Amino acid sequence: MKQAIFLFLLCLSLATQAQTARKYSNEFLNIGVDAAAFGMGNSIVASTSDVNSGYWNPAGLLNLKNQEIALMHASYFANIANYDYAAFAMPLDEKSAVALSVIRFGVDDILNTTKLLDENGQPNYSNISTFSAADYAVTFSYARALPIEGLNFGVNAKVIHRIIGDFASSWGFGFDAGLQYQKNQWRFGAMARDITTTFNTWNINKEKFADIQGAVDGENQEMPETTELTLPKLQLGVARTFHFNENFSLLSEVNFNMRFAQTNDLISTSFMSMTPSAGFQFDYINLIYVRTGVGNFQNILELDGNEKIGFQPNIGIGFHYKGIQVDYALTDIGDQSAALYSNIFSLKVDLSIFKK
Repeated sequence: MKQAIFLFLLCLSLATQAQTARKYSNEFLNIGVDAAAFGMGNSIVASTSDVNSGYWNPAGLLNLKNQEIALMHASYFANIANYDYAAFAMPLDEKSAVALSVIRFGVDDILNTTKLLDENGQPNYSNISTFSAADYAVTFSYARALPIEGLNFGVNAKVIHRIIGDFASSWGFGFDAGLQYQKNQWRFGAMARDITTTFNTWNINKEKFADIQGAVDGENQEMPETTELTLPKLQLGVARTFHFNENFSLLSEVNFNMRFAQTNDLISTSFMSMTPSAGFQFDYINLIYVRTGVGNFQNILELDGNEKIGFQPNIGIGFHYKGIQVDYALTDIGDQSAALYSNIFSLKVDLSIFKK
């Protein structure tokens, strides 16, 4: 299995690099963070208001009252790939806040069989080694309250480092910008990712690349170009919290997620593609949370030539007590019928609890 992943990663990550903007680039940064957000179908651009806002919408950092940290772990593809996230955020004053977050998505212990056959064409299993293919992102976030009451602005500066063993590595950088506006019970949000197009440049080990070319009979992989540009994306959201009584409330949000390229999204044109998502969080006395969400609506072409609409359902629960919040989400990484479900856990801590 990992041999297949090895060849897949090399072909996908190397062969697709070119000096043009890509529909799908740095996709690990589009997965999301925080089990609470996953439980709501990642529909929190307008309502995010904690340390995780550094990822979802940095403008939400203005809602911080104290320093917070967040941790998350998720396993994908039957535990073959690991996805980890850590973040720290703090208010600077009443009108500004900052955050720092780190993401790693990686497949470890991949078998390198490019040297499996010796000079006589016989397998020599002692020549098999292992390597990792991992993507890293470090993001610094800054948020500022604007002169208009209820309107906040935030910006992200991110550095991206991607590694495929000794075969290739890349460095990249980019910027995001977000807005949040609150009017009475309504909250509105906008998050523009990769606003200047995120730039990645690859350094390919030519000797190792030659080993890849000879690893499969008939393989004639050309040396790829080494510059990659990630197209901008835009997320719009509207949210409202309904209070039923002193104990029960319901947070609901609808998002519209747009790419400036033609994809299989529910609405797709040559200029822009869009898919909606929606999330709901039922809250009992700010102690217990039950969540559900749906999104990633896609037009899917089946083998018989017919089209259907696929979507991604999610559910989750959370517990909050004295500044410590633990969340869990069960999420479908593809559509409702064909993909594997993943278990996601996250932890959020308000550091002020250690000062009491």
